[in-house]
Amino acid sequence: MTNYVNVGNLQVAEQLADFINTRVLPGSGVEQEAFWAGLDQLIHELAPENKALLAHRDELQEKINAWHIENKDSFEFESYKTFLQDIGYLEPKIEDYQVETENVDDEVAIQAGPQLVVPVSNARYAINAANARWGSFYDALYGTDVISDEDEAEVGKGYNPARGNKVIAYAKDFLNKAAGLQQGSHTDATSYVITDGGLEVTLVNGTKTALAEPEKLVGYQGNASEPTAVLLKNNDLHIEIQIDRSHPIGKDDAAGVKDIYLESAITTIMDCEDSVAAVDAEDKVEVYSNWLGLMKGNLAATFEKGTKTMTRTLNPDRVYTGVDGETVTLNGRSLMFIRNVGHLMTNPAILDKDGNEVPEGIMDGVVTSLIAKHEVIGNGQHKNSQKGSVYIVKPKMHGPAEVAFANKLFAKVEDLIGLERYTLKIGVMDEERRTSLNLKACIKEVKDRVVFINTGFLDRTGDEIHTSMEAGAMIRKGEMKTSTWLTSYEKSNVIVGLNAGLQGRAQIGKGMWAMPDLMAEMIKQKIGHPLAGANTAWVPSPTAATLHATHYHEVNVKAVQKGIETSEDLQDAILQIPVAPSTDWSPEDIQQELDNNAQGILGYVVRWVEHGVGCSKVPDINDIGLMEDRATLRISSQHVANWLHHGICTQAQVEETLARMAKVVDAQNADDPTYTPMSANYEESVAFQAASELVFKGYEQPSGYTEPILHKKRIEAKAKQKVNA
Repeated sequence: MTNYVNVGNLQVAEQLADFINTRVLPGSGVEQEAFWAGLDQLIHELAPENKALLAHRDELQEKINAWHIENKDSFEFESYKTFLQDIGYLEPKIEDYQVETENVDDEVAIQAGPQLVVPVSNARYAINAANARWGSFYDALYGTDVISDEDEAEVGKGYNPARGNKVIAYAKDFLNKAAGLQQGSHTDATSYVITDGGLEVTLVNGTKTALAEPEKLVGYQGNASEPTAVLLKNNDLHIEIQIDRSHPIGKDDAAGVKDIYLESAITTIMDCEDSVAAVDAEDKVEVYSNWLGLMKGNLAATFEKGTKTMTRTLNPDRVYTGVDGETVTLNGRSLMFIRNVGHLMTNPAILDKDGNEVPEGIMDGVVTSLIAKHEVIGNGQHKNSQKGSVYIVKPKMHGPAEVAFANKLFAKVEDLIGLERYTLKIGVMDEERRTSLNLKACIKEVKDRVVFINTGFLDRTGDEIHTSMEAGAMIRKGEMKTSTWLTSYEKSNVIVGLNAGLQGRAQIGKGMWAMPDLMAEMIKQKIGHPLAGANTAWVPSPTAATLHATHYHEVNVKAVQKGIETSEDLQDAILQIPVAPSTDWSPEDIQQELDNNAQGILGYVVRWVEHGVGCSKVPDINDIGLMEDRATLRISSQHVANWLHHGICTQAQVEETLARMAKVVDAQNADDPTYTPMSANYEESVAFQAASELVFKGYEQPSGYTEPILHKKRIEAKAKQKVNA
């Protein structure tokens, strides 16, 4: 049972009230009584608007379902488009405009580079992500499949010189491309010296040379005649050549180079949403507490690694001597965004005057902003934003009215906690169909605070399936990535963003690389994101961030953006529904699709429901580790629900598939002593029942979201675990 305290018209969970009163409000410049009175007023004013927006989603969906049913045998595109315009799903075209966001940090406005997304509920992961602003290129190469095992270069228990030599050759080839020399190669360097404000490089043949582009030298550490580090910059990203002739690697390098550090995760989204399982006050306090530690700079995580106890804290800034002799200080940490939850869910941490759970997105907006104010007014050990801004990503919004509501919420939060207007910046995630189709109007609603838009294949696909559920059986999940609507959506997102003036003011992002063990393939494929004009893209780990950073050295995103044709209107292409032209799949193909979806659903849900893990590397049916979160779950559950609805498979077939795949997932988790097998008792397994509900009740879920069922089942599992403790 949750203990509540009465605060005006609100009932606030005791532990949340205590956390805010004792840890957040002191030093914030906000008086306790004024805060709670203001929150009371804000919630009771905005919660009904929030509820009405959700009701409008349902109304539109009901109309779309009815239209598809009525036109099942006579679908005509222009009639369909006119219908969407008539019901307000497709909104009228608006006049051109330019965003006017001010006080945007360079990491967002100028630098192009990787972005991490990490559950803020996990302190260790959050610290690692923040510290991933800089990463060892040697380590990233050595520990991944970017370096092949051929020629006896496999990874072993100890250092393998053959593999190390491959790493060094790869890294120095990168240096030659990113900051080449006037003569020769970094591979042949025997010394690096700072002289007359430039970099002098001596080659193995005695030749002294310099950088082909001398302006790429930024500074150094140590003495000019014997620097311990040389700082370079290419495409606005930094490279640090580290020199130490006594180091185990440096002693064997002709120039004493021990490592090359790359500026890697330029920004990180600290996530309260898709990668987090937070269903009550206890969970929310953990999330908010870690965010407070990040903003104040005192978050620490202690853990066991082998026989050692280790503690992680946030990295300090990096300090160099500039080429002009002045001090150069670079941020040692990634610029942190905080991703709040969307408009859909409520949370029992606060109840309104009628005893109803309040919208979680409103609660997140207030509390995370109040916490971030400590950094804005200088209460933290480190600066996150040099411009005094707070960066909030707002996901899962459907259309301009919902974005306008977020803007209204942010303004009221600023007034409540005493921040100047537009201090709170917003990231608008283009991951719902109604937002994609009306993106220009969505961005205009936040033109004074927008700093980020991005595409997300998985949530966007889940919404695509659910919106057009009655249109017919969808193509196989693997075919979605090459479908007309998706390729057009990805392209349109960049075009609309550039037309709105986001270049130099905001990030245009792309989605996640979901296979953290397949880095060689990531290196091949993910260069497509900067080539498409995106100045950031998501990666699953600090290692992946360091490797993906090389793409932004290879591709000048600013130049790419300037060369993009921005007159193309792709709305009609985005409206192409991915209904299968034929459903004559073989029984084997159908079963394979069901097996793949069911295994992914169960593998993720069991960790979410039973362990409270919102995002993790889950082995797929072929034992390839995939980063899974609620977005991946949404597409898989909606896809099965769609096939079930259109008779491609039967309920009995899906039930058998789920039961059989539960045994596969149980076997994959057999080495986890805390794991409870689902197949031991399907009826009693809360996780198995949750997975089943996600499929069999998928049609009726709001927008196909998984949160309502997951939250309900997680609360059930937590209660069950406490009884059995």
